[in-house]
Amino acid sequence: MTQPQFAIAVQFHIAPEHVEAFKRRVIQQATDSLTKEVGCLQFDVLIDQADPNTIFLYETYLDATAFETHRGTEHFADFTTTITPWVISKSVTRLGMIHSSAVKS
Repeated sequence: MTQPQFAIAVQFHIAPEHVEAFKRRVIQQATDSLTKEVGCLQFDVLIDQADPNTIFLYETYLDATAFETHRGTEHFADFTTTITPWVISKSVTRLGMIHSSAVKS
């Protein structure tokens, strides 16, 4: 069992006319990250029930180095280039793991 030691939480506020395209593209990013990166253990995409223009990501990684590797991938660069014009605001929180119930097999 691999336990994550690092997590990232990202909140995006998306321009309303781009929300559907953003959702499609971020789901592809989640799939790419999980299938192409050994160190990416979880990549959840969530929507604010009170504000459908606000999307959250919760990602766990083996460690902070695995997250930095993630940021250097071609799919991360393509994702960032694609979604940047759609984003009104973005906040990122880096988190150290105390306990996780999620495990990648």
